[in-house]
Amino acid sequence: MYFDATEASIGQMGYSMSRLEIEPNLCDAEGKWFHETGGSRTNKPQKCLDDEIAHLTDLKSRPNEKLIRNLPGRGALPISPVKMLMSREGNYSGLGRFSSADSCHILSRYLPVNGHLVMDQMNSRVYVSQFSAEGSFFIAGLQGSHIKIYDVDGGWKFQKNILARSLRWTITDTCLSPDQRSLVYASMSPLVHIVNIGSACMESDANITEIHEGFDFSANIDRGCSFGIFSVKFSTDGRELVAGSSDNSIYVYDLEANKLSLRIPAHTSDVNTVCFADESGHLMYSGSDDTYCKVWDRRCFNAREKPAGVLIGHLEGITFIDSRGDGRYLISNGKDQAIKLWDIRKMCSNQTLSTFRNYDWDYRWMEYPPQARELKHPSDQSVTTYRGHSVLRTLIRCYFSPEYSTGQKYIYTGSNDCCVHIYNLVTGAQVAVLKYHKSTIRDCSWHPYYPMLVSSSWDGEIVRWEFSGCGWNNAPGIKTRVQRRHVD
Repeated sequence: MYFDATEASIGQMGYSMSRLEIEPNLCDAEGKWFHETGGSRTNKPQKCLDDEIAHLTDLKSRPNEKLIRNLPGRGALPISPVKMLMSREGNYSGLGRFSSADSCHILSRYLPVNGHLVMDQMNSRVYVSQFSAEGSFFIAGLQGSHIKIYDVDGGWKFQKNILARSLRWTITDTCLSPDQRSLVYASMSPLVHIVNIGSACMESDANITEIHEGFDFSANIDRGCSFGIFSVKFSTDGRELVAGSSDNSIYVYDLEANKLSLRIPAHTSDVNTVCFADESGHLMYSGSDDTYCKVWDRRCFNAREKPAGVLIGHLEGITFIDSRGDGRYLISNGKDQAIKLWDIRKMCSNQTLSTFRNYDWDYRWMEYPPQARELKHPSDQSVTTYRGHSVLRTLIRCYFSPEYSTGQKYIYTGSNDCCVHIYNLVTGAQVAVLKYHKSTIRDCSWHPYYPMLVSSSWDGEIVRWEFSGCGWNNAPGIKTRVQRRHVD
């Protein structure tokens, strides 16, 4: 079904996708496409990655070898969209269709950097924003107790407003169940709630119009203990919740038994982020204000409370981790103003930990010390580092670009400088800076199948970016400006 969607999107782009052949200024000397909206180009490549990750990334977006050999000018990459379409019609590959790598080769060159179409405006900071796994709906979590759900396939029509229960400070995280029917939400409280998002009720007021079942992550802890949940994830089978907390711990909650099953004192400071390494659900990553990424094997949780390994390299706390999904590579955003790419095969044991810091500051209200910007951890195990964005004021998130449409050849992040920054994974070059918002962008999300990215900001605006000529600007129900909503 998604192959058909790609074919349709390629057709919609039409002339816009072929203009690289007649507008060479859109390409750099190596044929790599770049764009920066609202400012001058920033395209300074860093050192290239090790051969393995570069090769794996290339494989995901490299056209079929028969197609390359049969085209005029064989071996010249990248191949223009017009020539790719011509090769498909001539069946140069012998497959009679585009392979997934062929589709990636076309779509990965066209970044969602145009439009800044305002989808909604609210009088509340937006902390969380994510597309569903299928891209059919979009979720936005606000500081003002609300979680908004939009029907993407239905022209971005407003679908559901969830009024959070037992909220403290803000919605810190949300997560969809594997079957996409339920949503859990967390705040600076040990209570995590779950709500059915598939019901017909548009106004989901906790325990008034709909039941918001609560799970108490402090149930087995001494009374009087209070902490907040920064990150919550469903297990891959949907039977458990895994959470990172402000009491330096990782929690596992058994949904079937409706009880807390495990607490691990995982770090020496706040656990800001947790995620699974791959679909098996065996390996998990955590990131903390103690500057460490840790790798956990869930099969050993009950036998020992020690990580399988530790990744050292950040100088400051880690705000977010995203897995490449292969059980090997991950990226982390750090308060040292850098994203790092990691290979878990380079992790060290827990016994070799050492701290490295010679200055004092607080990222919530201070600028990053100038003398710290060029510092490097003496035991840095990361594969490479990406700089150019700003990680201040809040736990800003970063991600790999979608596998289906880009082959994960980019990484992107929100920023305190009010922009979305996109980097080339292999070269480290900053290929796009999306400028529109007037305040910090904590979260952003790239559609899993289309060249579409949505940014959400503390200015209360949810903004959609696309590649020009995609044709989605005319989708029903989409307006260029909307009236600001009061949600407090």
